[in-house]
Amino acid sequence: MTPPARSFLAGLALLAALAAAPGARAQDPAAQGQLPGPGAVVGQAQRGAWFTGECTAPTAMLALSARGAARVPADGAGRLLRFTEARGLEGGWTVATARGAEAPRLMLRPAGDALETAEPGNKTRDDRLPGDAPVTRWQRCPATPLSFAAQGEGVAFLGAVEVLEAACGPGTGAVADCAAALVRVGDVSGDNLLGTAELARLFRGAAWLLSLQAEAAPELSGLANSAGVVGGVAGARLMMESLDYDGDGRLSARELGQDRAALATGGEARGRPLALERLSEGAALLRGIVEGLLGSE
Repeated sequence: MTPPARSFLAGLALLAALAAAPGARAQDPAAQGQLPGPGAVVGQAQRGAWFTGECTAPTAMLALSARGAARVPADGAGRLLRFTEARGLEGGWTVATARGAEAPRLMLRPAGDALETAEPGNKTRDDRLPGDAPVTRWQRCPATPLSFAAQGEGVAFLGAVEVLEAACGPGTGAVADCAAALVRVGDVSGDNLLGTAELARLFRGAAWLLSLQAEAAPELSGLANSAGVVGGVAGARLMMESLDYDGDGRLSARELGQDRAALATGGEARGRPLALERLSEGAALLRGIVEGLLGSE
């Protein structure tokens, strides 16, 4: 399978499997008494895009959501952090700890209209933070710098995935709530439905997030090239053709929840069990056709 196909299938899987992903949700907000808000790690005033360097040609972007941070340099690999907890330190610092084997940390504090951050090494003791980690100063820009405009859908999905995790994660809500959340974060036109372009936008955002997690360079994120656009549309059409039961070219929350929000209780007492081997053979044939179209080995 080609790398673009893998990225967008992974994006599709991310959207479809949020409810089943273990540990997808952050830790219990009630246990985080020092957080900036209910369940939040990053305060509302600090969320959004920050830039370092001149706004006409920034050297890097830092996108912050309630529980995430995406650092994207103008050149080179980026970094994604998904926070599980945070606590305050002297000097106005907030130390946010992210998921991962090494529990990476990001320190941030307001500095007037700017924002300062530091990324201490995993061996730096808490009582010595920030240690020798360099402090980076970020600023807001009045308009999105052109060099980072292609990252916009990914930045939007950084916050959207948290909405989906809150509605679709283990132990939260119901299928109807999850479907409604997907429509809410994906609906751009305001008709409370999802069209092909809106689904493609979500897939591109998911691919961006996954690429950043793999520390891919921005140009490989799936957003800034034609392969990314084609992959997003292909994923959107696949989902549309699979779930658009009324054929209107839009997906509603009801269609997204079909057979999931309420499990069927039907059946026919006159039926007699038949061998399922033929059904299995047919499914294997269909799977082979799909894998062939996708270029799988």
